[in-house]
Amino acid sequence: MTETVHRAARAPRQSRPGLDAQGCIEREGSLGRIPQPFRPVVVAARDGLLDLFGDRLHSGYLYGSVPRGTARVGRSDLDLLVALREEPADADRDAVRALDEALDKRFEQVDGVGTLLHGRARLLSDLETYDLGWFVACLCTPLLGEDLAEYLPRYRPDSRLARETNGDLALLLPRWRDRVAEARTPEARRRLVRYTSRHLVRTGFTLVMPRWNGWTSDLHEMAEAFAGHYPERADRLRAAAVLGYEPTDDPAVLASYVDDLGPWLEAEYTRVHGTKAPRPA
Repeated sequence: MTETVHRAARAPRQSRPGLDAQGCIEREGSLGRIPQPFRPVVVAARDGLLDLFGDRLHSGYLYGSVPRGTARVGRSDLDLLVALREEPADADRDAVRALDEALDKRFEQVDGVGTLLHGRARLLSDLETYDLGWFVACLCTPLLGEDLAEYLPRYRPDSRLARETNGDLALLLPRWRDRVAEARTPEARRRLVRYTSRHLVRTGFTLVMPRWNGWTSDLHEMAEAFAGHYPERADRLRAAAVLGYEPTDDPAVLASYVDDLGPWLEAEYTRVHGTKAPRPA
């Protein structure tokens, strides 16, 4: 009987969806999952990036609902990440922002286009291995060029990954407060509610991710994973998950995020996982 109990205690935790047979996070999305209405947008974005950067472009990726096949016409945005062969300059960021705005105006299928722009060296740096590196290797779908995932490790849903991906709310909250004060129009508040809701739900999920032992990008599944460990805060995160998909322009929601839910998550995250390694200014 004692031996049976001892063996049971050493048994591995049951893994959740999103992991492979070795317990590593599987890569999300594929070009084959892109819904038909969004394919012209992706083609235009691909061609626009090639025209903009030419040989300076190392690789380009899609991420989010479009490559996962869950995008909704007129509701979902198009998210891209671009790796340049060298670090981008301010002019590069201005140019890619102009491309994003042009695509957003041209295609009614999307509710916004956003492109992250980084240099190859940063994405493969030791400092970013468990943040931007993990993001590329697990959450990004290759669209152009050489896939940087070939140079990155396999990732497990552990505390180090949780700390380096979402352990920065202490830095973000002051910026969010400034953005809340500047959001004067209903549309500006709606976009900010969508962004902050998604970020807080993902933070709540990665807070419990090592105990949940799996990965998902579905906001409702994330909120339920969190609820299993923090029932007293479950309703708040479930509500944020809803607003991540169907945002409101209610300023009271934003106030509750920066004055209550955000500070609580920041304190609990620091207690459980520590704080993210500081980045250069």
